Amino acid sequence: MNEDREPMFITLTDEDGQEFELEFLSDLEYQGVAYKIFQTTESEDEEESEEEGGLVIMKVIVENGEELLSLPDSEEEAEAVYDLFMEELFAEEEEDG
Repeated sequence: MNEDREPMFITLTDEDGQEFELEFLSDLEYQGVAYKIFQTTESEDEEESEEEGGLVIMKVIVENGEELLSLPDSEEEAEAVYDLFMEELFAEEEEDG
């Protein structure tokens, strides 16, 4: 991850029509599939942000040439991508000093 880059945010709408904002952190590939890693942004409702705060892993699916985001198919898939992201994050920190 490049610390010099400008933060990039996206707004997603869930199946209930509720919008939420995520900050893009990184993208990576796991078993030939692309994933994007996001950080949740602060919620106006502190209780909600404590419950739902953290990393969000989204799978990239291309349909009709359009990039769509979807949740991983299983908890195991999400955990494997999370572990890979953490390995890369710690490797970068070790390189930086």
